[in-house]
Parts: sequence; C-alpha cells; structure tokens
Amino acid sequence: MDVVPGSVGTSASFSLRLGQTIFSSASLLFMSLGVEFYTYTAFCYLVTIMGLTIPWSFTLAIVDGYSVLVKCPVRQPGILLIIVLGDWVLSTLTLAAACSTASVVDLLLHSDGSFCPPKFCSRYQISAAMAFLSWFLSMASSLFNLWLLPSL
Repeated sequence: MDVVPGSVGTSASFSLRLGQTIFSSASLLFMSLGVEFYTYTAFCYLVTIMGLTIPWSFTLAIVDGYSVLVKCPVRQPGILLIIVLGDWVLSTLTLAAACSTASVVDLLLHSDGSFCPPKFCSRYQISAAMAFLSWFLSMASSLFNLWLLPSL
C-alpha cells in the first residue's frame, strides 16, 4: 500500500496538525486579548470553533507523532473515516467562523471607526487571518486522508 504524504501517521501529517494547533491557538489568543469580543456573535463563534479545533488537532498530532516514532501508521478504515469526517466538519466550521469574523471586522472598520477601536480591530483581523490559515491546513489534511480512504 502506498503512503500518501500528509495522511494520518506520517511526518507531513504531524506537521499539518501541529500547524493547525498553532494557528488555532494564535487565533484564539488574539481574539481573547480583546475583552470586547463577546459583544459580537461572529467573534464568539470563532472562539467556540477554535476551542474545538485545538484539542482535535493536538490529539491527532500526538497520534501522528506516536505513529511516526513506532513506524506504524493508522490504516483502519473505520478510524480513518472518523478522522476524515471530523476534519471535514471542523474545516467547514472553521471556514465559516473565519469568514464571519473577517466580514464583521470589515464592517466595523468601514463604519466610521466608532464601533471598533483600531487596537481591537487589528487584533480581530489577525485572529481571522490565523483562523483562515488553520482552515487551510485542516482542509489539506482532510483531503490527504480522503485520498487515502478509497485505497483501504
């Protein structure tokens, strides 16, 4: 069986998962630094989704790291299906959260600046950018695992 780079149990997958965890944590950190994030639903949604993405990605990074160390990749179809479905769901939710956050920040910036001080809006923009990067890595990981699924 061919090993697809980026699929579960490879060093590329470990890198993708670690990147997801780092970008999700950064997004959550930048959003939480602004104590007024709870006044907008889109920002609360981003915090919730990043709070779900961090443990998912970190757990799978640990699984990938262990698989690389013992040189035994995960190849059970049921487990791989759960990972693919979890990635797809979290990817979709992360994209929705990043898009909604970016659109609300853009709206706040173009509304005469009275609703969002520049210090907070720049933090929210960075948080949305980190969420987009996390989504990109999550979608890549999901596609690599989906590519491996039919060969099992």
